[in-house]
Amino acid sequence: MNATAKVKPIADGVHTLTPHLVCAGTAQAIEFYKNAFGATELMRLPGPDGRLMHASVKIGDSLLMLVDEAPEWGSLGPKSLKGSPVTIHLSVVDVDAAIARAAAAGATIKMPAADMFWGDRYGVIVDPFGHVWSVATHIRDLTPEELQAAGREALANMCSDAGKPKA
Repeated sequence: MNATAKVKPIADGVHTLTPHLVCAGTAQAIEFYKNAFGATELMRLPGPDGRLMHASVKIGDSLLMLVDEAPEWGSLGPKSLKGSPVTIHLSVVDVDAAIARAAAAGATIKMPAADMFWGDRYGVIVDPFGHVWSVATHIRDLTPEELQAAGREALANMCSDAGKPKA
């Protein structure tokens, strides 16, 4: 019998989709995620040059994998790339407290928390390593029809506000 036959194809505690972030300074990123999001460090695998080849933390019930930049392998973080098209979404019990905690730990608030038409209180931060995080607390359930109507109303309001002078 094959010894690997008993190994689970998806390990316990791992979801089928897990973010894997490249950071300029993964060790510092781990400390930031501990302070900002209450992350628990699970492991670090340093390479011979001291850079982390792999690390993982747990935030809530989810795994986050991390690695140090390695330009020689084409592995660059958002700061080296001058931004990121990716937003990582974090669901929390108290979005206002979570954003305040992240800001106190060094994040930049890109969009303060506000009640959104889709039923979440939602805000956006950028961590010190250039990763964008949306943070939300679900505050009301909507039917698909209510969501469609609320979305149309929000879009109409944005379009009508677009032509108004800023105060």
